[in-house]
Amino acid sequence: MTRRVEIAGAGFAGLTAAIAFARRGWSVRLHERAPQPRAFGAGIFIWENGLRVLEAVDALDAAMARMHEAPYYWVRGPHGERVGEYVFGPKVGTRMITMTRQTLHEALLASAMRHGVQLCCDSHVTGADPAGRLHTARGEVFDADLVIGADGVHSAVRDSLGLLRSRRGTGYGAIRLLLERTDAERASDEGNAVIYNRADGKRRLLQVPCDHDALYLCFTMGAADDEGKRLPLNRDSWSRSFPHLAPLVERVAGQGRWDEFEVIKLERWSRGRVAVIGDAAHSMTPALGQGAGCAMMNALSLASFVADADDVGNALLRWESAERPLTEHTQDYALRSTQGESADSAGGTKWTADAIRTALHVPTGFEPSRPANITGENACM
Repeated sequence: MTRRVEIAGAGFAGLTAAIAFARRGWSVRLHERAPQPRAFGAGIFIWENGLRVLEAVDALDAAMARMHEAPYYWVRGPHGERVGEYVFGPKVGTRMITMTRQTLHEALLASAMRHGVQLCCDSHVTGADPAGRLHTARGEVFDADLVIGADGVHSAVRDSLGLLRSRRGTGYGAIRLLLERTDAERASDEGNAVIYNRADGKRRLLQVPCDHDALYLCFTMGAADDEGKRLPLNRDSWSRSFPHLAPLVERVAGQGRWDEFEVIKLERWSRGRVAVIGDAAHSMTPALGQGAGCAMMNALSLASFVADADDVGNALLRWESAERPLTEHTQDYALRSTQGESADSAGGTKWTADAIRTALHVPTGFEPSRPANITGENACM
């Protein structure tokens, strides 16, 4: 008899889990609260660990069709002086691949549809119970062999099970947005590098080319910096912090939103036949670019541990024991880096061996040659 998984949330974690279980022969239903699945945010980093996950869920080619591989990571001071450089690639074991969040989401969604995942939009999940039942706002109850909560920092699945240990703001946040790259940026070393600009105080401005057309900007500041986090962006204030970037800052119009970084930790990642993944389980600051990477790794690993297990509950405990230490290492290092506590010892940058440990990781369940089991229809019934 075919086993069934019900998944709340069609973001990166939920889509990865959906594909991984579908490729292992499970019947998969994916619930999305919005009228249609879409990616929030601007740009994203995908390291070697994330690329391996994309290969394992048949989404790598589509994601890599619109991406950027930066030749350098530069750190600059408030007046444009270069104070650090790091070069990713074969020598360190991981490339620095960037793309828009929409590109990544579209690649995963297309793979999910190819593999027969049933997508239910306008499906507002309100919780789950340990027996493996998912509940919606319409009063529906879906029985499953496994329920997965991939429903973000405000997870209803997590909170219905009482799994939250701590959820706290970090005192830092960011305005993140996309601009169109200029011809000059496309042609220059500077325009193709990832550049981390540090001002006096807590302000930072990250420049990330995502593909041929898109430039991702991340304006980071302390949560108490009312002038810095004002929307629309206070261009005069940010130009004073980074005078050498004033022409770039002037190109920003009304895009972006401000979000405070949160760190979430759970008592457990599962209860009974329900698992929680992604930001719902381990939201982290973006300092290492590994929020999506950890979410996708843990989603792939979840399918590897559970798909053929006779006892789902015990398999979930083994999964957490295997995956949680690296995830929490990444969370903790990213937080220290955001707060300025991590050592700058790798070419004047933060990219120490501990910082890139997750990027080099080979995810559990990485089986690129695994044959697909493509069956079923996509419509929600």
